[in-house]
Amino acid sequence: MIIIRNSFQAPRPTPPQALLKPVELRSALIVDDHPLFCEALAMTLTGLVGIEAIDSVGTLDAALGRLEGDAPPDVVVLDLNLPDVNGLDGVVRLRQAAPNIPIVVVSSLDELRVIRALLKAGINGFVPKHAVRDEFRAAFAAIARGEIYAPQMALEPGGTSLSDDAIARLGLLTRQQAKILQLVCSGLMNKQIAYELSIAETTVKAHVTAIMRKLGVQTRMQAVLFAQEARFTALTPEE
Repeated sequence: MIIIRNSFQAPRPTPPQALLKPVELRSALIVDDHPLFCEALAMTLTGLVGIEAIDSVGTLDAALGRLEGDAPPDVVVLDLNLPDVNGLDGVVRLRQAAPNIPIVVVSSLDELRVIRALLKAGINGFVPKHAVRDEFRAAFAAIARGEIYAPQMALEPGGTSLSDDAIARLGLLTRQQAKILQLVCSGLMNKQIAYELSIAETTVKAHVTAIMRKLGVQTRMQAVLFAQEARFTALTPEE
């Protein structure tokens, strides 16, 4: 097992398709359900990075709502473990909702294959929660230049526990379908999901059928297992 700890280096050149245009980072949305960490991170982003406006939310749904507003943030700073989502599916849903906004993951899960899987899912930067202040400065400076910031080893060719195909399939789900899949994974039946989302049960059935088709599975249980694989296996340290 290879774990990256305080070993960040200057970002190496990345393929043109991985780069964004340079962006002025004036506002940021922190997505993390730990108030004390949010406060400390906000102070770092304003005092050290120079971002003027900081907002924070504690759930992915709240973050998606903010991205739909009239003034979306210049950058999203995301934790992987949230009350309503866990793992790569949060990144996939954010990237789908905001294809042109940089996403920086700040997480204690800093194992190499986790970072590689996150990069494949579309993040623009990764900083471990235990990182020193200079790493945060370097990360956001790189992202402002339109670059990818991650450990050198994570940017080199290598395998990951979650295949590119699986990530691509998750990216095919609409926001409503992703939410329904989450409720299916929680054990809710179609009637309960319909009540929860205020939609018709026939609509839920249609969505579930579409979800299974997009994920390439035949049964509801297989869809649940697929989602669990995406959320947790890639984030579990190798033996």
